[in-house]
Amino acid sequence: MRQATVVVEGLDPVEGLRWHDGRLWFASGMEVVTLGRDGTVETVVEVPGEPGGFGWLPDGRLLVVSWEHRTLLRLDPEGLVEHADLTGVATWYTNDMVVDGRGRAWVGNWGFDLRAYLENRDLLGVAALADLPGATLARVDPDGTVTAAAGGLCFPNGAVVTPDGATLIVAETFAERLTAFAITPDGELANRRTWAVVPGIVPDGIALDGDGAIWVANPAAAECVRLAPGGAMLDRVATSQPCYACMLGGTDRQTLYLLTNPPFGSEDFAAGGGRVEAVAVDVPGAGWP
Repeated sequence: MRQATVVVEGLDPVEGLRWHDGRLWFASGMEVVTLGRDGTVETVVEVPGEPGGFGWLPDGRLLVVSWEHRTLLRLDPEGLVEHADLTGVATWYTNDMVVDGRGRAWVGNWGFDLRAYLENRDLLGVAALADLPGATLARVDPDGTVTAAAGGLCFPNGAVVTPDGATLIVAETFAERLTAFAITPDGELANRRTWAVVPGIVPDGIALDGDGAIWVANPAAAECVRLAPGGAMLDRVATSQPCYACMLGGTDRQTLYLLTNPPFGSEDFAAGGGRVEAVAVDVPGAGWP
């Protein structure tokens, strides 16, 4: 197993990793930030309600999820504005998303109060819990129209879209699986199927590569794993602490960037324990994000 190298540390909780416009972007605490080549972390925008996933419209404007407010915000020249209200679809906090080449945002949500649930049960690392409420994935069109895209998902989280724009793959965190959908020309989701079952892994952020394999961040362990369709493990990278997000970036998209934090719900989680880590890989990233 290869070991990732810590690039920067001492950050507020980190999430939502992206490579865009030659820079690494991620959420840290209440802010969307970028990491420069010299290791400097710069604030792009502070997000009310805490930022989750984000992406970009075809015209280059940033879209970012506000977790607690269950909204999708858009960064216009004059500042953040509401792009879409997701409260009609998201039954609890919104989280990660992917924006495809047509500017459609596919947004997941918790489906239930995870923090309250963790007060009574050790959820991470427990095999598929059938008693968890399901959640509905939202599709937000470029004009802000919200549609319920797919229901009955178990904590839909990280997501990717294949380079041809025809397939959406979503991590169902507490079902220990990745689920794929065909995207029809009019933006409907069809042919729902299991892309991989991953026993013992709690898939959070994911990243697609040029061979069609997917890197999966595993916050139940200090690792990120590369999986083939069906779930066969192809590679594994060790991180310094639990891994929450991953992204293939760099000029050749062959650097695997990783966001790590102390265990979720622990006293150390919000105490400046966030880190960016990295390791070189053989196969470059592909598709969206």
